[in-house]
Amino acid sequence: MKVNSIRVRGIQSFDGRDIVLNKKFDKKALLLYAVTDRAWLNGRTLSRDVEEALKGGATMIQLREKELQYDDFLAEALEVNALCRKYGVPFVINDSVEIALACDADGAHVGQSDMEAFKVRERLGPNKIIGVSAQTVEQAVLAEKSGADYIGVGAVFITSTKKDADFVPYDELKSICAAVSIPVVAIGGINAQNIEKLTGSGIDGIAVVSAIFAEKDIKTATGTLRGLAEKALEGEAEK
Repeated sequence: MKVNSIRVRGIQSFDGRDIVLNKKFDKKALLLYAVTDRAWLNGRTLSRDVEEALKGGATMIQLREKELQYDDFLAEALEVNALCRKYGVPFVINDSVEIALACDADGAHVGQSDMEAFKVRERLGPNKIIGVSAQTVEQAVLAEKSGADYIGVGAVFITSTKKDADFVPYDELKSICAAVSIPVVAIGGINAQNIEKLTGSGIDGIAVVSAIFAEKDIKTATGTLRGLAEKALEGEAEK
């Protein structure tokens, strides 16, 4: 049974190191996790779109930027961080621990080819959120042992956002959820038409990119997804 507050001190990693864990992170924040993508801005500002998502009910925001120079990335991160604090929603940075530190984000999310979770923890300290992407049970278990607070699993559906993403079948997603004690959020191609297919997998939330930020009415789209996510995940907390 998964719990809302993530783990306690005293757990050892796979190589015997004591891991300092973030006890403040609540898995409820993963319910509707919005991941930014400037590909759909169409003249709008990213901060405007993020605020619309927050108004619609997004429970967590990840800032994902692959092309911006450091100064522009930091300026944007500071703006989005301020919005997330205004709405009381956790804010994490994709990949860049340096930006996460510089803007005092709530944490960072890293992939399999990025910095290892225990190294991210060493950089960010005990009170920040650390998420790690995984596509297999082995990767997920290792991430937990390395100090991750949650696992991001995907792509669970075909996605246009990340064309090189590995596909994770439903059965593998379910196995990952059963193999770890930390929360799991599904990502990749999730939209209002297929959320219900994730019911019963054991996930704690859904992460969405285009189904929020590619929509003309971001606030309404987010609100719709929030309701569908709550319905699809109803009862998961009791498992």
